[in-house]
Amino acid sequence: MSQSPPDMQRRLLGDFLRDRRQRLDPVQLGLPLGSRRRTRGLRREEVAMLSGISATWYTWMEQGREIAVSPHALARLATALSLSRAERAYLFQLAGRHDPDAGAAAPDPAAERIALLRRTVAAITAPAYAMDHRYRMLAWNGAAEGLFTGWLDRPADPPPNMLRFLFLDPAARMLVVDWQQRCQRVLAELRADYSLHLADAELADLLAALQAGSRDFATGWKQAAVQGREGGERAFNHPTQGLLRFQQLTFALETQPGHRLVVLHPV
Repeated sequence: MSQSPPDMQRRLLGDFLRDRRQRLDPVQLGLPLGSRRRTRGLRREEVAMLSGISATWYTWMEQGREIAVSPHALARLATALSLSRAERAYLFQLAGRHDPDAGAAAPDPAAERIALLRRTVAAITAPAYAMDHRYRMLAWNGAAEGLFTGWLDRPADPPPNMLRFLFLDPAARMLVVDWQQRCQRVLAELRADYSLHLADAELADLLAALQAGSRDFATGWKQAAVQGREGGERAFNHPTQGLLRFQQLTFALETQPGHRLVVLHPV
């Protein structure tokens, strides 16, 4: 029995979604592999989570069922699947919807990478955050908000800065175990990268403000210690959960020089 054009269109859409889902690498998206992952690519539930749509609706789309999906939901799905411009147009064509971004200016690759970074951080279950070379927080997840309570869980404009928190916020001295030693390590790591950004006026202004506002920063910065990022154990005196210990892993992002992803695995 031959299929009607709408049925064939929905079947093609389901095949296309399944193919693109199976091509994605969960490791690159920061998703845990787990011992039960036996198929390649992402699970349907993971695509639904990354695109902010119902897992049931996404499953029905792959199955070719007759459902109505909004253009904005399709746009989020296109981003979650990392579709090219041609693939995105094909998605909207098969879904019979108008792309809300059609005819807009070409997307900024750097902005797209930051958006992907934010989705990746959000998918990590352990406390995780991403920073640029000025220690400006680019992304963090709910677990990080819960750990850095009183800082990341409150609105901030401009975006929060780890250096400002450590040296200018009194709450940091209470939260971070061995605060003095930890700050000395952060300064040594900052110094190791500083030579790469000597022409950065915004970084220079930040360092001047920290030297003026924190005697500890000014003294430590004059010592000119240099140290690479090696991770290791980090401990926090959480105001409600007590002593928390983590193993810190720091990843450099090759697509964004100077940016890094930090993950704190509970001990």
